[in-house]
Amino acid sequence: MPVDQPVHRLSRRDARRIAVRAQQLARPRPGDLLETVRRLPVVQLDPTNAVAPSADLVLWSRLGASYDPQQLRDACDELSLVELDGMVRPAEDVRLHRGEMQRRRDGVDLEEWQEQRRGWVLDNNGCRRDILERLRADGPLPQKELPDTCVRPWRSSGWNDHRNVTMMLESLVQRGEVAVAGRRGRDKLFDLAERVYPDEEAVPVEEAARLLNERRLAALGIARAKGPSMPGEPSDVGAAGEPAVIEGVKGEWRVDPEQLGQPFAGRAALLSPLDRLLHDRRRMAEVFEFEYVLEMYKPAAQRRWGYYALPILYADRLVGKLDARAERDRGVLRVDAVHQDVPFTATVAAAVDREIDDLARWLGLELERA
Repeated sequence: MPVDQPVHRLSRRDARRIAVRAQQLARPRPGDLLETVRRLPVVQLDPTNAVAPSADLVLWSRLGASYDPQQLRDACDELSLVELDGMVRPAEDVRLHRGEMQRRRDGVDLEEWQEQRRGWVLDNNGCRRDILERLRADGPLPQKELPDTCVRPWRSSGWNDHRNVTMMLESLVQRGEVAVAGRRGRDKLFDLAERVYPDEEAVPVEEAARLLNERRLAALGIARAKGPSMPGEPSDVGAAGEPAVIEGVKGEWRVDPEQLGQPFAGRAALLSPLDRLLHDRRRMAEVFEFEYVLEMYKPAAQRRWGYYALPILYADRLVGKLDARAERDRGVLRVDAVHQDVPFTATVAAAVDREIDDLARWLGLELERA
């Protein structure tokens, strides 16, 4: 750590406000889809549609009623946004991942699980070539139209056992040979990566890691320097930003200096369970002092807050959960409960009710309260 870097001493409230503002959940709302994604700079994809798909909820929470889900579909079809590792990202950011893709192709500095996957691809190189040839001739294509000519099946103890084409495509995406090229209904379309990604030179791996850490910190506002490995996008940021301590919270933190000393104007927001504000569950618990678990995989009798409860943000606090479900066959957004972690003041209750009303209107559904 450079000796001349100041150590910023922050209260929990300071840290929360930095995080909320960085995630574009303060006032005023952002107004442009592409610029919003560039500042996030990832939006996780998930097909669960209990209220709305997570990516659409994330963008509605920022953009409000002006957001039309078709805008996201169009941006992906036009390749200004691309899907990589289950995340929507700005197409120009692919250059930051090309070096890692090359390492996976070359077998350089791989973790054990990456070595095992590379070995499986090499054992099934005939299938790899068959898929690339079919895409070259006829792509973009959905997975169901691609051949399974694997000589060694994919083995696992879980969901992916014998799902050879699924795992081959995932591997080829990670290697930078294939890319998601949009969707046809619910089906992903795949094509050769060279026809999807911008033709930009790879950023060297170490430089790319530094830039990704800086981008991540700008989006999170405040994050740990080091954290546990997790699927998808990391939540730690290495040496990006400047060091900070948060009163009453352990750990080495890094803060985006651009966020320090900025004014804060909070608002109410209903969040996807997969929102990046919540992604680091430890930060959520320690800094926001908020308890939350996505309960869709629990038996109904064991749920405290609901199948797909939406965390409720008010200003810089996570104040409760909304248990709601879109019943599209009935044309209603059914609200079963608004769980208050702390008693709502009249101001908070009115702001949350307005957000619920806005959610129903955005979904084109009538609001039905239990």
